[in-house]
Amino acid sequence: MKLYFATGNKNKLVEFQNFLGTQGIEIEHLDIDYPEIRSDDITQIAASGAKYVCAKAKRPVIVEDSGLFINSLNNFPGTYTKWVHQKIGHIGLFRLLEGKDRKAEFRTCIGLCKPGNEPLTFLGAVNGTITQEEKGTKGWGHDPIFMPEGHDKTWAENPDIKAAGSHRINAIKRFMEWLKENKQYLKE
Repeated sequence: MKLYFATGNKNKLVEFQNFLGTQGIEIEHLDIDYPEIRSDDITQIAASGAKYVCAKAKRPVIVEDSGLFINSLNNFPGTYTKWVHQKIGHIGLFRLLEGKDRKAEFRTCIGLCKPGNEPLTFLGAVNGTITQEEKGTKGWGHDPIFMPEGHDKTWAENPDIKAAGSHRINAIKRFMEWLKENKQYLKE
């Protein structure tokens, strides 16, 4: 089985290929840029992106959107995580969190759309804590500052933790559970 994944993030592509490849699903990269709507709801963003890419590609596609939702910052940066990371980085987040609770949740939503259908979404999440400083050199994005609940290392210190149960992996698992019951969906 083959799925088409539209993303500009090569790291996300590799994560999808690595996990779904073990499930017998080939992921082919689609180089289709799509407008990302402004919303605080990650599922709306993924659904909108999947619908847009599907209309352009004229085949079943998936897109993915992720965000870091920090409790004490009213779920900021949330759906603006990439932009905030580019503008203020980890140091800026540390400053915003001075004296505040550091509990956070990483969320991913996969949007799936097939021509002639409305998009479907699959949400995955992981609770954790934002560290006081960057820890670890492996990984990317916020991996050096996110320590998942029940662990004493960040994803950048131990990428195996992320590979086994990140927000993205949890969303992919939900998608796979649905796909097992709905295999006909991807048949032409």
